[in-house]
Amino acid sequence: MSVYIPRHFAETDGDAIRRAIEGFPFATMISVVDGQPLLSHVPILVDWRDGQPRTAIGHVAAANPHAACLSGSALLVFQGPHGYISPSWYTTPTQSVPTWNYVAIHLRGTVQRLDLLADKRAIVDALSARHEARFEKPWTTDKMNPSQLEKMLGAIVGFRMEITGVEAKFKLGQNRSAADRAGVIRELEALDEPWAQQLAEWMAPYAGG
Repeated sequence: MSVYIPRHFAETDGDAIRRAIEGFPFATMISVVDGQPLLSHVPILVDWRDGQPRTAIGHVAAANPHAACLSGSALLVFQGPHGYISPSWYTTPTQSVPTWNYVAIHLRGTVQRLDLLADKRAIVDALSARHEARFEKPWTTDKMNPSQLEKMLGAIVGFRMEITGVEAKFKLGQNRSAADRAGVIRELEALDEPWAQQLAEWMAPYAGG
């Protein structure tokens, strides 16, 4: 295990994990090179089979030092909704301290570098299709000048990760009483701020647990 997860914050439900990864697909990729961590921030597309994440694809700039190290073990860290929780929101604030609620998922696996133009275009196409689907006129690589597309694909390096392990930590007040969780949700909703509304929404399934 690469992250501290108390029992009550461990999430194993595949649907909840998938919702978090697909809702927050911008991940931190971490490799260790010569004993030092190497990090890149990349949009990721995960392939799911039998309710579990099996592979992940993405790309980095060819000029990124990470491009030369796309082999062996790697870690993808997805950060979901998060925010400050005031002790004044609990039923007994004098017996509590501030905390931070959050959702985080780690995918461990083995990375393979992809250099072929066809592979890199497939990655760009898959990522853009995922995020362009909401638009009336989705962008596709077919709309680009072929020579310009080839030039731009030459400036990136693709990768595929075979996922070997999943760790999900949903710290959403499961260690508090139902009354405390309800109070936190109520106060978050009253803040009328996007991050607070989002965190309250993610806490709601655990409010009565």
